[in-house]
Amino acid sequence: MDEREFYRTAAQRAGLSREEAADLSWATLQVLAARMSDGEARDLARALPDGLAEPVRAGRTRRQKRYGLIEVEQQVSERIGLTQQEVHEGIRAVLTTLRDIVPDQVFTEAMGQLPGEFRTLVEETA
Repeated sequence: MDEREFYRTAAQRAGLSREEAADLSWATLQVLAARMSDGEARDLARALPDGLAEPVRAGRTRRQKRYGLIEVEQQVSERIGLTQQEVHEGIRAVLTTLRDIVPDQVFTEAMGQLPGEFRTLVEETA
């Protein structure tokens, strides 16, 4: 799956336009990368097409940020101007689409860096 197809799939899952899904995907990947260890973020970036790896690389930090789903939703909402509900559904769509395109081990290890509420969000779509 290339970057354009990723955005299209996330848009369909979240009920957003492709442009909104692209902005939301970028912001979500960047914010979540800051929540992961540097090594896990690097592994995730390596497993993604270049256009999707870029926000992960941009979000990487030496020190993991500590925030949960609500804080991530607020940060993403502030960056792209969508409502909290649109962002909630969008993050679910981004994570679900991410699960579809990266190797299982990479996805599992990346999700292991996040609070359980993120895993629950993805599991609700399974």
